Amino acid sequence: MRKQQAVQEQDVQNSALLNVITPVGLEFQKNSLSIGENLGKVYGLIRYPQKVEVEWLSKITNIPATIVSIGFKPVDNATLISAISHNVVQQRGYAEGAKDPLSRQRAEKAAEDGEKIIMQIDREGETVGLMSVQVCPIAKDDKTFKKVCRCAESVISVMKCKMRVIPNLQQECFRHLSPSFPNSGKMESILQKIVPMSTFVGGFPFASSGFNDGAGYYFAQDSSGGLVIVDVWKRGGDRTNSNFVVMGNSGVGKSTAIKHIIMSEYMKGTKILVVDPESEYRDLCFNLNGDWINAVGGSAGMINPLQVRPSPHDDEQEKEADRLYRDEGYGMNDLALHMKNLEIFFNLYIPSITDMQRAVLKKCLIELYRNFGIVWETDISLLKAEDFPVFSDLYQLVQKKAEEEADRQVYADLALLLYDIAEGSDSFIWNGKSSIKDGTGKDNGNGSIIVLDTNALQETSDHIKRTQYFNILTWCWEQMSRNREERVLLICDEAYLMIDQKVPQSLVYLRNVMKRARKYEGALTIISHSIVDFLSESIKQYGQALLDIPCYKVLMGTDGKNLKETADLYDLTEAEQELLLARKRGHALFMVGAKRLHISFEIPEYKMLYMGRAGGR
Repeated sequence: MRKQQAVQEQDVQNSALLNVITPVGLEFQKNSLSIGENLGKVYGLIRYPQKVEVEWLSKITNIPATIVSIGFKPVDNATLISAISHNVVQQRGYAEGAKDPLSRQRAEKAAEDGEKIIMQIDREGETVGLMSVQVCPIAKDDKTFKKVCRCAESVISVMKCKMRVIPNLQQECFRHLSPSFPNSGKMESILQKIVPMSTFVGGFPFASSGFNDGAGYYFAQDSSGGLVIVDVWKRGGDRTNSNFVVMGNSGVGKSTAIKHIIMSEYMKGTKILVVDPESEYRDLCFNLNGDWINAVGGSAGMINPLQVRPSPHDDEQEKEADRLYRDEGYGMNDLALHMKNLEIFFNLYIPSITDMQRAVLKKCLIELYRNFGIVWETDISLLKAEDFPVFSDLYQLVQKKAEEEADRQVYADLALLLYDIAEGSDSFIWNGKSSIKDGTGKDNGNGSIIVLDTNALQETSDHIKRTQYFNILTWCWEQMSRNREERVLLICDEAYLMIDQKVPQSLVYLRNVMKRARKYEGALTIISHSIVDFLSESIKQYGQALLDIPCYKVLMGTDGKNLKETADLYDLTEAEQELLLARKRGHALFMVGAKRLHISFEIPEYKMLYMGRAGGR
């Protein structure tokens, strides 16, 4: 029984090997052939363009779903010059004896071309040879096969070449095409044409399409059908970070592309954080067994703004004008930096706050933290979420001050401003201990995903919306900076919602997170349909940095002012602008460092099943 089982296993292995190295069978018809279960047809090039471009042959060798064979045989120059000279004399005779103008012009042109070739060979030392090119489209079904054949014929036609099917010689063509058989003299006599060596070499016939980092994952296909394999965590040369920027109008495929990236990174063990304002990632999150959180407060989605969290430090080399934080005498510890974040928080939440109220609020916050045993020297990492105050504690302290202090009116006015956040309509968002999950209970080696759904914020006022986005961002930065060895990808969809032109510090914070993420093995992805929102005069110096810093840029279909700003910012060529203006779904201009590729997202079917019903279909 064991012997029989071993034989069966051997048979399976042998069958798999045979399927790889040889087809099931070959069958030849008049104008086509069958290779196993695949259909094929061998074409031969019978005419080449009079003027060729650099890499002209690579356009032929990179035609999708084709096998291309190129042969080149150098010939003796003396013999060739003699033959061409004889041909020139003949053509001159034809021109003199021709009765119609068209025949005369053709003969004269042929004689002139022959003389040019002789000059190249004799005076310039040009080597010539006999070149033959065969193209064999292959596909599994008839519909796809016809499509592949039309594609090949179109590419050849655009290049001003001419090819035709070799009738009744498909078997000989296949032998000549295959490296397993010697060259066929019959096929060489049909297909070989005299060309200069420079034409052959300058064609770069073996230049491959696509992009391959040698590691990473399948990202997309380029315009020639080549695979784009990207390792976004690769460093070196012009690849200094792993940040993304994805821009394009609604409906061009941004969500599909992002979900594709999410799943690819998830499978590689990357921790994924998604800020989702449109509830587009809920199904994907559940399908990947992630944590979906309603990040608008509540029992499971509370992020306490008064909980001290680590913040990105400014670089020592940072210009003073570009710094987010300045030492005001308390040092640059976690509490001092968090006080700066709270200043941004309150500027966003209470746009009308005065300098006096801001100063009094800061004094109250310091006293509040002191009441909870938190001072400048406290090691924040040792504290839990339950150890920090909430806004109702702050509100009670300010009310108490309004009753005790001499300058009661200032405290009373401040108490009124804090009422909504502590006990009023906004308290459900911010007044409570942090209860949000952070994914630490999961095996992060296998990847984890946390989706922070902010869809409920869309019905609130702009200042509440931007305040909560900033609050979420500070929490996300804590997740990214917690472990320098853990790869974390933060995705901010509809990032324009985080922008407040009156409070540019929030944008500065986002910029600083992007700049410092690489130091913590983190990456930030900015997604938006409008590039204009980042480039208004008041915030351009910070917004443009968010678009410039990322090494990976995916620019999808757009038009109008957004196209103009995109073209100016990234110095796009006319062809690249036309690509974006076409707004073809799934197509994009992909920038990897200094390299630019026209790509199309061909998503595997199994990934589409995970994406869910909202967006990205």
